[in-house]
Amino acid sequence: MATQHRVETMSRANQVALGLCALVVVILATGPFWLGRAELRLGVEICSYLALATMWNLLAGYAGLVSVGQQAFVGLGGYALFVFAAFLGVHPLAALLLAGGVAAIFAIPTAAIAFRLKGAYFAIGTWVIAEVYMLSIAQIQALGGGSGMSLPISVVKAVASKKAMRDSIIYWVALALAVGAVVLVYLFLRSRQGLALTAIRDSEPAAESLGVDNARTKYMVYVAAAFVTGIAGALIFLAKLRISPDAAFNVVDWTAYVIFIVVIGGVGRIEGPIVGTIVFFLLRGFLADLGSIYLIILGLLAVVVMLRAPSGLWGLLLDRFGLELFPVQRRLILHANKD
Repeated sequence: MATQHRVETMSRANQVALGLCALVVVILATGPFWLGRAELRLGVEICSYLALATMWNLLAGYAGLVSVGQQAFVGLGGYALFVFAAFLGVHPLAALLLAGGVAAIFAIPTAAIAFRLKGAYFAIGTWVIAEVYMLSIAQIQALGGGSGMSLPISVVKAVASKKAMRDSIIYWVALALAVGAVVLVYLFLRSRQGLALTAIRDSEPAAESLGVDNARTKYMVYVAAAFVTGIAGALIFLAKLRISPDAAFNVVDWTAYVIFIVVIGGVGRIEGPIVGTIVFFLLRGFLADLGSIYLIILGLLAVVVMLRAPSGLWGLLLDRFGLELFPVQRRLILHANKD
């Protein structure tokens, strides 16, 4: 009896699940034709948070970089958009990519400082650096100082002359950003660099002994996450049409909520931020009128999930049904054939 084997990258169930996800994306892409203006704005917010959560999950769940200062790149991306669009005459949509580039450039010196710190000191250090960025921008009077600034009407109309079309375009860009962030992480984790990152997550000493450059890999992931986070920040404030230091560098809005989303959904799983984002906005829709009690409920829920289900809600589904929407590991399938 001979034994044959093959390497399976995606099962039939995975293919069906991904097909359904693609169908959902196509349906969402038609949103401007059947959603109202308020729903489109909510869709932009949901997609922005999904992109932010996906990037934070890449940092914390795979690279072990628990950053509490990602609001730095949201704010830098937002202000970069205003500089390019309002002062330099760049088309707002093109300025989104440039804003991501600015965030990535600032991530280089940020990483040079923050990577000298370990564990809790790294987390606190990233938050302190974000505060330094906020205080620095608040001193620039050309950007409105501490009170911020609004986008000129000419820049707003450059996106589209009609309000309905403008809302539709921003919605489509947000959806593309969210889908692109998830696909980017999926493809990255299936690459050689992704294997190195997974090895680092499992054991840094073991990964280094196998020839993985831990520092370089983490550095690359940090800069890439800053790039996408910067685009998300620029998009958020393009939709809001106004920016201020307090809003752009808000640790609660752009980091605390994002951490909650990832923890609830499942850290270290591509699907985690998706599930967490859905849960977060459902809870916000039902509980937002409770004021400060709403934040208490979110905190208690996060604690309960961490204690009862450390792998998050998606981890519970994975343990029960064994289905992964985005499998990144290859499996060896053995077949026994009679000669």
